[in-house]
Amino acid sequence: MDVDVNGEVRRCETTGRTSLADFLRDALGLTGTHLGCEQGVCGACTVLLDGQPVRSCLMLAAQADGRSVTTVEGLSGVDGELNPVQEAFCGSHALQCGFCTPGMVLAVQALVENVPEPTDHDIDEAIGGNICRCTGYVQIREAIAKALEARSTIETVPAR
Repeated sequence: MDVDVNGEVRRCETTGRTSLADFLRDALGLTGTHLGCEQGVCGACTVLLDGQPVRSCLMLAAQADGRSVTTVEGLSGVDGELNPVQEAFCGSHALQCGFCTPGMVLAVQALVENVPEPTDHDIDEAIGGNICRCTGYVQIREAIAKALEARSTIETVPAR
């Protein structure tokens, strides 16, 4: 199968029963994709498939053939600098144990990229499938507001 993972096309073989989460972690060494419940409930395994959040524990790796997958490792720049969503999470202390963080960050990344002016309902929908047992979501919502603010700042900067 050929899959674009974090901007790099990877040609790999896998069994028909391998989940996308196991494939990313075991075959590609991308351990930022966390496995929690392995039933699609907790959201820790969330990755972006063609820009949309999916539970990688529920998806077969073969289903990603010919598609684009973004993991949390793919959000950072070439020199390891954090992207605006990651910066917002750090700046708002929206992570504590860190287990839910990769999936939560990717869910928020999809919101920032795909919803021009998200309402509270849109935000609830975006993070509703990701369980955090540490923060109580106050800091996460703060991070979302900062990420959206950073997006509007980036979009309004005139091109040189």
